[in-house]
Amino acid sequence: MAVQTTVHLLRHGEVHNPTGVLYGRMPGFVLSDLGRRMAQRVADTIGDRDITHVRISPLDRTRETAQPLLDARGLEPVVDERVVESWSKFEGEHFGAGRNALKHPANWRHLWNPFRPSWGEPYAEIAARMVAAVADARDAARGHEAVVVSHQLPIWTTRLHVERRRFLHDPRQRQCTLCSLTSLHYEDDRLVRLTYSEPAGDLIPVGDRSAPFSAGGAPEEERP
Repeated sequence: MAVQTTVHLLRHGEVHNPTGVLYGRMPGFVLSDLGRRMAQRVADTIGDRDITHVRISPLDRTRETAQPLLDARGLEPVVDERVVESWSKFEGEHFGAGRNALKHPANWRHLWNPFRPSWGEPYAEIAARMVAAVADARDAARGHEAVVVSHQLPIWTTRLHVERRRFLHDPRQRQCTLCSLTSLHYEDDRLVRLTYSEPAGDLIPVGDRSAPFSAGGAPEEERP
């Protein structure tokens, strides 16, 4: 009989970012008060599940998101560089409060190839590192459930990869809201199903459900 294992890809909660910086891998960006509420909601929703392994990116916001769940399950996380946010040449630029770095002609040279993309970490490389980390999480939790706390673009790129869809996409159309769960269901090592849920969906402000300034994809002019 096949061994059933589930790996949940959990996106972190809302980050305190009042000036609209594309923060990417920059240090010092932590969850907002709302983000902490979102993290607690996740723990309240899945904290009683058979979760035996939690893997997080090295950035503060993923540890903060995982902490209520870690407390509920009595676990310590594995810090994994492979599930970190993607890098972007626009990191540190401002895209909110009426400012848009894409209006600067000096930045246009980065936008020549959306398929790669030319402005940041290649989608294929993001998928490769994420898939490897997910496989390790699956092996560590075999017969149980694992949670990998990561970031929007890495999670979405992983989903595109396993669903055999092209990587080029509109960041506003990503189905990966704050503190959402993209769940990969395995029988032995074979992926048999993917499900998606939003434990904190009702906490997300209206109009704030698309790509934020952390994402490595092409940033949008207005803050979602």
